[in-house]
Amino acid sequence: MKVLGISGSPRRDQTTDKLVKAILDATGLETEFISLAGKKMNGCICCLGCITDNVCKVQDDYLPVMNKVLNADAIVVGAPNYFGRLNALTHAFLERWYCFRHDATGKGGMRLSGKLGAVASVGGGGEWQMPGRENRMYEIAGDDVKGFFAYNEIEIVGAVNVQGAVPCFTCGYGELCRVSGARMFFGNDVKITEDIIPCLEKQPDVLQQARVLGKALGERLKK
Repeated sequence: MKVLGISGSPRRDQTTDKLVKAILDATGLETEFISLAGKKMNGCICCLGCITDNVCKVQDDYLPVMNKVLNADAIVVGAPNYFGRLNALTHAFLERWYCFRHDATGKGGMRLSGKLGAVASVGGGGEWQMPGRENRMYEIAGDDVKGFFAYNEIEIVGAVNVQGAVPCFTCGYGELCRVSGARMFFGNDVKITEDIIPCLEKQPDVLQQARVLGKALGERLKK
């Protein structure tokens, strides 16, 4: 059994990457981790070139990952929330799963049907709610990923949510800007220091949830 972990964050070795890896490590199975950071990942162009062989015809960095998705027994997708939505890099990657929409082998249905999935969702706004959406900020990306899983008939074993660091902590204007996320969390007199910047290591309860989810995913696959 093999579990494939995909991090859709454009920032390497940050919260999304670490959360996906924590889930993978707890499965007890063979795993592979892929970061989409730095990859050219276009969205689906609806050319329908895939309908006869389930192979996407758009030439970019999705193609090497495509077969890994198809051959995995379970898929863990981690993604951040940008502007209150699933970030563009992850969305483009998941759009490309359209090539699995019609099973060209003659069996019918979805090529990914029956696989297991887990979700790692990151949002800098934490429990704050995005206006117009009922989800909390760190749930939004994961909720969108769940939608792609459901569409492709992938059974969702579980999801884990974590607060990431909004750019306001490091952009240089976080202590002054009227709409600063840092000021929203800590007040207008905030002094940004390393100890107040959110990261996964400062959220041990979330790390434990990731390990529990990974273990549950591994146990399901072993059965």
